Amino acid sequence: MNKLCILLAEDHETIRDGLKLLVNSQPDMEVVGEADNGRVAVKLAEQLLPDVVVMDVSMPELNGLQATKKLKQQCPQVKVLTLTRHTDDGYLQQLLQAGASGYVLKQSKSAELLRAIRAVAAGQTYLDPAITEKVFSHIRGRTKAARGAPPDANLTEREAEVLRLIAQGYINKEIAARLNLSVKTVESHKANAMRKMGMTSRVDIVRYAMLQGWLQDT
Repeated sequence: MNKLCILLAEDHETIRDGLKLLVNSQPDMEVVGEADNGRVAVKLAEQLLPDVVVMDVSMPELNGLQATKKLKQQCPQVKVLTLTRHTDDGYLQQLLQAGASGYVLKQSKSAELLRAIRAVAAGQTYLDPAITEKVFSHIRGRTKAARGAPPDANLTEREAEVLRLIAQGYINKEIAARLNLSVKTVESHKANAMRKMGMTSRVDIVRYAMLQGWLQDT
């Protein structure tokens, strides 16, 4: 069995050691690197190309948000799962915008973190259940009002499928391969769908996906 390669980015050694023990106790994953600040995390990710980086939001030199943004620019194929104590959905929006594939609270159970790692490694977007309902309460109704459009805004089946895959964390090249399309065609479907829905960012796509129930099983 090929194990998932995990890079841990956490500045508190005690927490990092605990995460390492947890991950290495699983038969399908292993820790291949550790970083105690965001700058080292980006450097190691470029060198090791892990499947998933478990990224603490609050770190020195580069915080989790800055490190995620830089890492995704350098290594777009590497998935980032952010780990934080913050329950403010403002953090969630910023991290998703930066390219993170998931968001897990530090106070969640170990099983939740392991589930999240496997989900983002599989190309899904994972939101901690403890904050999902809070986010829903903020965006229900607001999205429709902001868009001024019906739920599907006359999206074609292919446009909706492209949006769903983007929300689940796939990049254009992966979507093209999955749907047997060219990257240019995927980009066209994405642009048309976003125009119809009045979307301007990946955060908008994820919000829409949540309202449609596309992420509830991730």
